Amino acid sequence: MSNSSTAAAPERSISDDAAKNGLTHRQILTILSGLMMGMFLASLDQTIVSTAIRTIADDLHGLSEQAWTTTAYLITSTIATPLYGKLSDIYGRKPFFLAAISIFVVGSIACTFSTSMIELSAFRAFQGIGAGGLMSLALAIIGDIVPPRERARYQGYILSVFATSTVLGPLVGGFLAGQGSILGITGWRWVFLVNVPIGLAALFVVSKVLNVPHNRREQRIDWWGAVTIAIGVVPLLLVAEQGQTWGWFSARSLACYGIGVVGTLAWILVERRMGDAALIPMRLFSNKVFSQTSLLSVLVGMAMFGAMLMIPQYLQIVKGASPTKSGLMMLPLMLGMMITSIVVGRTIARTGHYKVFPVVGTAVMIVAMLLFHFEVQWNTPLAPTMAYMALFGIGLGCVMQTLTLSVQNAVPAQDMGVATASSTFFRQLGSTAGTAVFLSVLFSTVGGKITSAFKTAETTPAFQHAVAQNPHALAGANSSSVLSDSSFIQKLPDALAAPFKMGFADSMHLVFLLAAGIAVVAFLLTLIIKEVPLRKVSGIQAQAAAAESEMI
Repeated sequence: MSNSSTAAAPERSISDDAAKNGLTHRQILTILSGLMMGMFLASLDQTIVSTAIRTIADDLHGLSEQAWTTTAYLITSTIATPLYGKLSDIYGRKPFFLAAISIFVVGSIACTFSTSMIELSAFRAFQGIGAGGLMSLALAIIGDIVPPRERARYQGYILSVFATSTVLGPLVGGFLAGQGSILGITGWRWVFLVNVPIGLAALFVVSKVLNVPHNRREQRIDWWGAVTIAIGVVPLLLVAEQGQTWGWFSARSLACYGIGVVGTLAWILVERRMGDAALIPMRLFSNKVFSQTSLLSVLVGMAMFGAMLMIPQYLQIVKGASPTKSGLMMLPLMLGMMITSIVVGRTIARTGHYKVFPVVGTAVMIVAMLLFHFEVQWNTPLAPTMAYMALFGIGLGCVMQTLTLSVQNAVPAQDMGVATASSTFFRQLGSTAGTAVFLSVLFSTVGGKITSAFKTAETTPAFQHAVAQNPHALAGANSSSVLSDSSFIQKLPDALAAPFKMGFADSMHLVFLLAAGIAVVAFLLTLIIKEVPLRKVSGIQAQAAAAESEMI
């Protein structure tokens, strides 16, 4: 009996101390170690897969189907995100963070056995269910334990996760994708297997250190909200993915529009009826900062993924970089984002003001994407291209953390989980739509662009000479075959490869222009968002104060 009491005392002491005065610096660092493991798992997977996806798609004979692997992952993670946020508000963060890691690991193992892009897409969809909780719950827990004004003090620890994954991801992903086999298993399959030991280590660390005080609230679980939001979102994302192929006003597209609209209306009605128990309570949208920032998150997510998806495609297909090299070439973007995030965080901590940063960030993003549209051609040197990447990263660094901070600061402490998850949900919604639309635009236009480039090239002496010297080099290679496997481009003589590279570059220009247009809308929205003074207490301190006032 005494042993039991002794064991329980530290947990009760930590909870009492945290509720009154907040966690100590050492306690916060201990909890952060667990969060960083989960965040590292998610961020490393993104960089590894994005670096290796072209090799995977070529091996599975489905380059034009790679959008499904990304979209399926994003759809399920997007749908799962608000559910994690709501459930963790009710029952606590730890069990759902552990569940998210477990699902992610199982999904990673399943991806290893894929024999087609369709199978890989299905397994990535399952993996996405776990991914939906990794980042959003980590950010919610940080909101629980760290006051907004002190967030910069720990920003470096959080960003070190992304810095490490940014460096390791391309190296590991490129190395694995470049191997014929390792221990009898195709090299690219280790891209997913590598998540297993990391995930198991994360499970062990999180189970030991993640002990955040939580006051359980009895509420109904909004399962109908989860179902109706899926019915509303998935068909619209599918038509965004397949609209170019089906036809934007074909019978299938119209059916998706109809189902999506009905599902969205049903979701709104369900959420209104559920009140505070709703997956995303409608009362939050009466908060102008929350509603406007949610829309801004959608727009930023679309613009961000529009650029971040095209740049690796450009480096690998047009510039002929290996997966490893292309990943390392993305470092200017990542470093620009991380360094700017640290500077912005410290400036916010010192001044207490944050509105200026999304305004500046979206403006910089517009400039960067217009530079990619007008200045980056198929034969542009890499130095200016990498400078434009760094500029884009600076823009993202001004925006990304600030949006989450703004939402967490604008809502009551008891809604920290659902608000943080909602912010992540809307950003992922934009990212998913952007991924689907922009890849659809790329692959639906690249065939025509390549054909036009060949018509122009055929009149040049260099092309004619290359054909005479290599009469069979283009056998079976055309604007259609490149959508299945683009690896042959790098094996062609420069003069024969140029039309393919020109076609891809021209199609990417259109994507960058569309992304810049979306960023313009985001910039205009940042101008009208109201700045709310930052709280100086953490989420658990605010909840404790609210509980005490109710008792009085």
